Amino acid sequence: MSNDVLLSNHGRVAVITLNRPERLNAWTTAMREEIIAALERFDADEQVAAIVMTGAGNRAFSAGQDLSEAHDFDGERAVAWVKEWERYYAVLRGLSKPLVMALNGTAAGSAFQVALLGDIRVGHPGVKMGQPEINAGIASTTGPWIMNSMLGMSRTIELTLTGRLMEAQECERIGLIHYLVSEEEVFSKALEIASQLAAKPPVAMRLDKQRFREMTDPGFRDAIESGIRIQREAYDSGEPARMMEEFFRARAK
Repeated sequence: MSNDVLLSNHGRVAVITLNRPERLNAWTTAMREEIIAALERFDADEQVAAIVMTGAGNRAFSAGQDLSEAHDFDGERAVAWVKEWERYYAVLRGLSKPLVMALNGTAAGSAFQVALLGDIRVGHPGVKMGQPEINAGIASTTGPWIMNSMLGMSRTIELTLTGRLMEAQECERIGLIHYLVSEEEVFSKALEIASQLAAKPPVAMRLDKQRFREMTDPGFRDAIESGIRIQREAYDSGEPARMMEEFFRARAK
């Protein structure tokens, strides 16, 4: 385990902290593998009854994919990339224990999607959430599936095509953030909720989460199959690489 992912336990609640604050906790393939291993370990641990995921620092839960890693992808690598995401999302969806997201800052792109795959989200007024992939020339496939199931098609289209980030108050109003507290209270509130969930009957908890997964599985499978087809075409076009170069130049200035 590298220092990019920190693990701790608070009673029966396990905590996963994304720890690349200098890069807004953006994740690489290796980092996602560490998160997957931690989730699987905690889900199998009888001493753990709930999980909290959060980010280090006060700027971002996570900015999503580290674009420097995805810059040189071609169509074939993009297909393998989608399959990596399929595994990550399948592990999140397959947890038998509740997962609380402590949003300490921005959750963008794939991190927005991961946050929505948690069961309960706690944030503060400075949090922003959204799906800005289009601004980097990256087509969205799993994002619209998750958003559509929670928000409906109209809002999903608007968020996907504009790439805008929603302020915390909007996120709370439309049900994406369940508890809006002060910045200093985010982690303690998430830990409080996770501890309450950890005390629930475990069989009922597991079966409820199993049923949620069953209800959404057809859409998930369709999103992955579409992602393989769409991301191959997108990356073979070269547009993501061109847009990422523009992003890197703008950031350098």
